[in-house]
Amino acid sequence: MRSWCLCQICTCGRHHCPHGTTRIYENTGVCCPTTEYLEKYPTYGSVLPAQSLKPKQGFQAYRGKMEGITTFKSDYRPYEIIQQPRHAPEEYKPNQGEIDLGTTYKRDFNSYKIQPVAIVRPLERQQVKKGKLDTVPTYKDDYRAWDIQKSELYKPEQSYYPPTVKFGNSTTFQDNYVPWEIQPRQSFKPSSVVQRPTVPFNGDTSHHLDYAPYQLESKLARPKEVYKPTNQPFEDLTTHRCDFQGLVGATAKICRPAHTRVTQNAQFEGSTEFRDSFQPWEIPPPKVKKVQEYVPPTGSMQLHSTSHLDYVPYQAERVIPIRPISHRRNHHFPFQGKSTTKEDFPAWESCRQGLIKKQQQIPNPSGKFDGLSTFRSHYVPHELIPTESCKPINVPLQSSCPFDDVTMYSTEYAPKKQEICPASYASPPGYIFENTNSQGHKFFRKITPAVKAF
Repeated sequence: MRSWCLCQICTCGRHHCPHGTTRIYENTGVCCPTTEYLEKYPTYGSVLPAQSLKPKQGFQAYRGKMEGITTFKSDYRPYEIIQQPRHAPEEYKPNQGEIDLGTTYKRDFNSYKIQPVAIVRPLERQQVKKGKLDTVPTYKDDYRAWDIQKSELYKPEQSYYPPTVKFGNSTTFQDNYVPWEIQPRQSFKPSSVVQRPTVPFNGDTSHHLDYAPYQLESKLARPKEVYKPTNQPFEDLTTHRCDFQGLVGATAKICRPAHTRVTQNAQFEGSTEFRDSFQPWEIPPPKVKKVQEYVPPTGSMQLHSTSHLDYVPYQAERVIPIRPISHRRNHHFPFQGKSTTKEDFPAWESCRQGLIKKQQQIPNPSGKFDGLSTFRSHYVPHELIPTESCKPINVPLQSSCPFDDVTMYSTEYAPKKQEICPASYASPPGYIFENTNSQGHKFFRKITPAVKAF
């Protein structure tokens, strides 16, 4: 007998089995109809899985008692530590005699007597007070200009002559391109002039001509269903009230202490819980440490340091500089502030150049403006002719025939009886609950009707 799952019994597609936790190594042989994988990928025959080529781990634990000796303890041998001898510094003994202040630089590089360098520049020309200044440079004296003849030009002669009249010459475009007579094209655009019809409009449109009115049937009035209340009384029990009922138990006792009413005439004892629990302890006074009296040392203080005793000062001579003595010229006459450039190149008188404006070709208008523009002078007003509207008058059509409300939906629609899904019941009709597998699917067995024997 085949077993049906609740997912297969459902016809509306809204009822499924409650999927709970699954078991990994369970093989019941019943397929799950809710997965898409089993529908697309069917199961193959009895094919054994591939054997693993991984070597088996043959480790055997040591069962004996473990010794407390490691590889470091067995291989390591401690050596005898010998204390290294400490180097005692020798006592410093200062050298006797005078210190030699000679260096390697003084010994290898001896000073030489330096003579003043002779000036290589030419002697200055004494400026003659009377007479003109000779401003001929060396370049003009040594380099003479050659007499070079001008080479002839190989450029062709210019055949262009400027015109005597304004815009007199013709352009390249006018010379090469001969004007042709332009013939206007025939326009296929309809004329914009509205042609008025001579015959009056009769009101016939394509809708009026093609539309065929149909006679409407009388609409059936559906009787209103009368509400019939149920005879069974209403049970106000919810799922929470049915499934979750309170446990019967004893009422909780109050842990609050008894309230003792204090009278107005009672006096305050002055004792609190803090005073009763925490009694004062006797704290001994701290011990005072005695400070030893300062005893100054006897004798006089020696102010000699190691530097004063070991390093004796020597009298050093001052090093003479080896650089040559600068021979400066002391001139007592005042500075004149004149130079060759100032005398030969005097400043020119420069004036600011004025603006270069082109002469205005169009003369300015003379006289008073009369207020007449080009648009007003050339514009010719025309009389507007309003276009007549061809739109029909919006008047509701009145007809004595009733409206035909027959549609394709009303003629071809056949109402079907609403079926109730069998999975919506607690136990589907025609099925008996069998079992529930580990995946949470509920399986039912179909009841076969008994066949009567003839």
